Amino acid sequence: MIALVLFMLLGISAGLARTAGPGQDQKRSPVTDETVRTFLESHRGQWRDMNVPESDARVLYDLIIKHRYTRALEIGTSTGHSGIWIAWALSKTGGKLITIEIDEDRYREAVANFKKAGLSDYVDARLADAHELVPRLSGPFDFVFCDADKDWYPEYLKAAWPKVEVGGCFTAHNVTGWMSGIREFLDYARSLADGETTIDHSSGSGISMTFKRPAR
Repeated sequence: MIALVLFMLLGISAGLARTAGPGQDQKRSPVTDETVRTFLESHRGQWRDMNVPESDARVLYDLIIKHRYTRALEIGTSTGHSGIWIAWALSKTGGKLITIEIDEDRYREAVANFKKAGLSDYVDARLADAHELVPRLSGPFDFVFCDADKDWYPEYLKAAWPKVEVGGCFTAHNVTGWMSGIREFLDYARSLADGETTIDHSSGSGISMTFKRPAR
């Protein structure tokens, strides 16, 4: 009888281990909303170097919370404004962010900002060329935010889309302008048989959202 009870307990434990949510790590430091809000408030109006406006950052935050995304990729960290909002949301869903920045100065500033905001444990910041790194990442991802060189947007989508899970979303910034690559990017996104694309106009920049649906 004792052996049977032990066997059942071991089975339950193994099942819990297998079903633990992705990115859940009991060793990570807890994040308080007050810490993040205080940091963001202290930096209000100071975000330069191609960071997104707060209205767009909130869109990303809300998307992650609404869909309970946990495996996020950001292409183009800059100094970390969007990454902070993404990681803040992921701290609530039990997820983690991989973010890529090619400029060393911006990368170092972003890493410092993640730490000050109390979010370092939820961010895997990479100093790298996204042209080379994105195709090499294994994924899978359920959320991608692209805010890097616009003429390469179509290539980023082509490289990342096969790694996006069904129900996941590929988002991209500055899609309402006439910069090189944007029209090609949107045309390709809208041509995806397993994708559905809309555009959020919370700011003049525009954020495209391409959700992955089951293949027909």
